[in-house]
Amino acid sequence: MVDPDLADKLQADVPHAARMWNYWMGGKDNFQADRMAGDAVAGVYPEIVVMARESRKFLIRVVRHLAAEAGIRQFIDVGTGLPTMQNTHEVAQSAQPQSRIVYVDSDPMVLVHARALLANTTAEGLTTYVPSDYHDPDTIVAEARKSLDFDEPIAVMFMGVMGYEPDMDVVRSIVGRISGATPSGSYLVLWDGTNTSPEVAEGADKLAQSGGVPYILRDPAELATCFEGLTLVEPGLVPIPLWRPDEPDAVAIDAYGAVAKKP
Repeated sequence: MVDPDLADKLQADVPHAARMWNYWMGGKDNFQADRMAGDAVAGVYPEIVVMARESRKFLIRVVRHLAAEAGIRQFIDVGTGLPTMQNTHEVAQSAQPQSRIVYVDSDPMVLVHARALLANTTAEGLTTYVPSDYHDPDTIVAEARKSLDFDEPIAVMFMGVMGYEPDMDVVRSIVGRISGATPSGSYLVLWDGTNTSPEVAEGADKLAQSGGVPYILRDPAELATCFEGLTLVEPGLVPIPLWRPDEPDAVAIDAYGAVAKKP
């Protein structure tokens, strides 16, 4: 049964990023306002649909690498969005059954669907959910401590969400405060849309005109500052389809991401 307080906050007539992203990925958890805004953006920047799908492939490859190769068994997925397929806990627990995942989001529709995220795929693992905004990193860390061991390495993930914060100093502060609470051997994963083509800039403008929350496209060099003091995992900060691709014919898009290890 849906919590009536949450249902009242859904704002079906206002486009929302998580629901638009769900629409672009082929999901069904969206409203007409989300589809209209999504179509408006895709009309001037059709590659946004490719970006949405490539972002999920990037997540899968990154989590698979961290769990299967780097031995990470704890994850904080900040701004997780609506559940789709091959979510963080599913990928991690398939590689390391004892993996523990903390999802973080504040969107009402995501909260309505939280039960789907709370379904472990293994008896040994843990999947839980923190209803919080990334602008409150101290709460995120405090709540994550209830489920994770902060004496052991943790992967902190910001997957395409920091573009909704217009101030880059605030972005660095949020990323730094959450990552800074993790121990040596932890990882930071971050990707975001970049201002690397006129078409993607026009798409961002169309999103704002459609009533959606403005998304700030940044230069890859700006994103690189989030990883200062960390050791980038090869191939470094690159367009997300080119980060250890499974397909030999991967093509660059206007979204850069990286994985970095905390010394």
